[in-house]
Amino acid sequence: MSDEANALAARLRARIERAGPLSFHDWMAAALYDERAGYYNRADLTRWGRTGDYRTSPERSPLFAATFARYFAELYQSLGTPKAWTIIEAGAGAGYFAQGALETLARDYPHVLSATRYVIDEQSGATVDRAREHLNSFAAQVEFHLLADLTGPVRVGLIFANELLDALPVHRVALREGRLRELCVELNEMGAFAWIECELSTPRLAEHFARLNITLAEGQTAEVNLAAEDWLARAATKLERGYIILVDYGAEAAQLYDATLRPVGTLRAFQRHQLSDDVLAHPGAQDLTTTINWTQLKQAGAQAGLQLVGFARQDEFLLQAGLLDQLERMTARLATEAERIALRLSTRDMILPDGMSQSFQVLVLKK
Repeated sequence: MSDEANALAARLRARIERAGPLSFHDWMAAALYDERAGYYNRADLTRWGRTGDYRTSPERSPLFAATFARYFAELYQSLGTPKAWTIIEAGAGAGYFAQGALETLARDYPHVLSATRYVIDEQSGATVDRAREHLNSFAAQVEFHLLADLTGPVRVGLIFANELLDALPVHRVALREGRLRELCVELNEMGAFAWIECELSTPRLAEHFARLNITLAEGQTAEVNLAAEDWLARAATKLERGYIILVDYGAEAAQLYDATLRPVGTLRAFQRHQLSDDVLAHPGAQDLTTTINWTQLKQAGAQAGLQLVGFARQDEFLLQAGLLDQLERMTARLATEAERIALRLSTRDMILPDGMSQSFQVLVLKK
């Protein structure tokens, strides 16, 4: 591990020695978002691309951002072509999606771009610096603000988040002798991080399963992403009129908590595109993620006054949003056959059977 990750592990051990076991939620929050050494805040770590730990859709194909930009233009029309509107990209990373979307708007929908204020919501300072570089040519449209720090609601616009909610810290629970217990993190006799069962840290965990009418099987382990529904509730308060668009990999509650399918939940860690054997082994050095509960988010959206507009598998959504037409447009503008072949090949994961898009879904909500 790097010096940063080693320092974070040492601080977490000291915290446990001082105050006792941590809920996994708190341990995961530190592992991913510690200001100095959390996985998403480290300036010395390459997270995206072939040399990193994962690749998201915007890095796999420029058609992903271009097709969504086309969809954004349709939403702009549906909102009455306002003189000014705001696109907020939450968890925007290094700006790859924003760059592709803004380039498409500039090329194909200049009237939409001229009305657009594009807000990058990204909490990592080092990543924001990279995004500024990528988006320098759109400096007139782009601003950098955390969603929580925006003063006053956005009068009209949309909030977009791609693979954000799966990276929020979760609670882990297990059913033991008919009682719901929370999984916490302690230190074993060797000083390594280890699991221990604790009392529930919040009554919201039991309420979560009651609301979904879900009963875990004896011995089953599962995750509860309360942070995702809290984020959606906060996002809804920031928007007076418009849309919230969420892209992520998830499942409905009945499938997510099916003990025959997922007896130990969905928590996993990644390093160099490979599953890691121990999610507790390297805080700050590996990505941690869980599968999103779409039933929970639809309920949270309704509770926040949002209307369900659409929910579809990502490949189906992209095709309906005009991906093939966008492919033709982009192909026609390329100068060489090699570039055209590369673009077509990058499209495969977006639409072909067994591609990554079949594992992702798109939820569109309206306020």
